[in-house]
Amino acid sequence: MARTLTKESLFDNPVFIDSVKKLYNTDLKSVCERYSALADNLKGEIRFFSSPGRAELVGNHTDHNHGLVIAGSIDLDVACAVVPTSDGIITIESEGYEPFTVNVNDLPVEKELFGSTKALVRGVCKGFTDRGFNVGGFTARASSNIFKGAGVSSSAAFELLICEILNVLYNDGKIGFVDKAIVSRFAENVYFGKPSGLMDQLTISRGDVSFMNFGTEIPFSESADWKFDDVSLVIINCGGDHCNLTDEYAAIRSEMESVAAYFNKKVLGEVDSDTFFKSVPELKNRFSGRAVLRAIHFFEENERVKLAEKAISSGDKRSFLDIIVKSGVSSYELLQNCYPSGDVLQPIPLALAIVSRNKNTLAYRVHGGGFAGTILAFTDSRNASSYVSQLADIFGENNVFCVKIRKFGAVEVPFRR
Repeated sequence: MARTLTKESLFDNPVFIDSVKKLYNTDLKSVCERYSALADNLKGEIRFFSSPGRAELVGNHTDHNHGLVIAGSIDLDVACAVVPTSDGIITIESEGYEPFTVNVNDLPVEKELFGSTKALVRGVCKGFTDRGFNVGGFTARASSNIFKGAGVSSSAAFELLICEILNVLYNDGKIGFVDKAIVSRFAENVYFGKPSGLMDQLTISRGDVSFMNFGTEIPFSESADWKFDDVSLVIINCGGDHCNLTDEYAAIRSEMESVAAYFNKKVLGEVDSDTFFKSVPELKNRFSGRAVLRAIHFFEENERVKLAEKAISSGDKRSFLDIIVKSGVSSYELLQNCYPSGDVLQPIPLALAIVSRNKNTLAYRVHGGGFAGTILAFTDSRNASSYVSQLADIFGENNVFCVKIRKFGAVEVPFRR
């Protein structure tokens, strides 16, 4: 029979309200309305799930070369209502997109699906089966307030959403966050066709603010003990879409790895920092200047991550914010991911210039993969509302988001039945 989960009944459901208070920094009635709409007319035993976006704080483009990163999950998310089925067919209805189905018993790589949401679902299912995990059918209706193609990891959020649904429905919730992150990266690399690292997936899978070391066989992640609740994170969508910029991202990784190969290593994380810097005079004659600059960024960014972790642990807000700015400058000047080749619109550099001149900006930097999409700014929480209003006048009300660090990664959202 059809559900009876109205927005009023969810608002009066103490288990649901307690759950969503931990996930969202917004009006709870609107949250209830959103989940009620997702459940509308679904037949069967409905379950709710949520998977967050992420904010990269320090460690820009270091993960894929086995470096260090600090990042955190945020309260923008993909939410969905799910009903399990026994037919081995996954049906996804996403707001604004055509529905599609996936047969969990028919999962070959299909290049014609590269770049599609369907490819991600198929890749997650294949990743599960390859690792001996269980898969099965379900019907899901999803909505997202993570703006696509703008650097807060909409694809990784969706991957982890599918992982957690399969984890809860068919694996008793026993699969760890690292395994789910690795499966999600597999789906993105092999089935979606994007050569991403693991940072997005690991951050979203784990939740909270994490210090991550990608130089170990199994990526290491621990809580960074976030102490700066008096500072607000503001994500600004500057315009542009990074969905068609895969070659730009791939070039960063390939250029770093070409420099590593000079030292007979696969990635820069395996190269000794002192040895690298002593070799720069010779490297500049063997590689493009951009490749060497990007390698310099890698090694110096790793050191900034270490300093940032110490600043967070000790509560040294001034030092942390200073590190954020220096990291952003390095991304702009050395990594060169603030605009793609030949772009004259340059929305990210323009946004950085505007935000840097606002007296209420405590720190700022390009955010995430770069080239298009978003920047990240920090401001005093006491001024956050007026700060957001000022920026909204410039970038548009729907392009400025004040977010909080979310303590939970991709999770089921329980409610009393």
